[in-house]
Amino acid sequence: MNINVPLTNGHLGDAYTKHANPDQKIGSVPFISFPIEISAVPDNTKSLSLVMLDWDSIPVCGFAYIHWVAANIDPKTTKIPENASHNDSVPLVHGNNSTAGPLAGPLDKTISQRYLGPTPPNCDHEYTLTMYALDEQLALKDGFWLNELRTAMKGHIIAQASVELPVLK
Repeated sequence: MNINVPLTNGHLGDAYTKHANPDQKIGSVPFISFPIEISAVPDNTKSLSLVMLDWDSIPVCGFAYIHWVAANIDPKTTKIPENASHNDSVPLVHGNNSTAGPLAGPLDKTISQRYLGPTPPNCDHEYTLTMYALDEQLALKDGFWLNELRTAMKGHIIAQASVELPVLK
């Protein structure tokens, strides 16, 4: 399985990060998800899931920040278009990102259960996007947690692919 995200000068485009225009943010949060091209999905795949993590956030906040989690994407999908996280152009089940926890403050599902654009505070960060091909649809509903996804995927991963997405401070 292969995934590709178009980069601009080797970095995730500004429209998908803290460098987005004000009309591409909810408050200070960039919300427009980037396009993802998907190819060579195994024939026996029943669903796809994706996870986007910021491992470079560990020195800043003490954990890998969750930016996007989604499940039950149709395995025939060859492209997840820009802003699919918010416009539902590709059917999927939305998981919680790191703004959903009780310590994060008031819950806003338009942010907490969708793509949350990178806003590296201290230096350039690399964000890891991983797509999983699974041999079944997962019994998850909107608002699931990453640990629930990991448990549901256990024993069902046929293939996976990852890409690093650099973002400038």
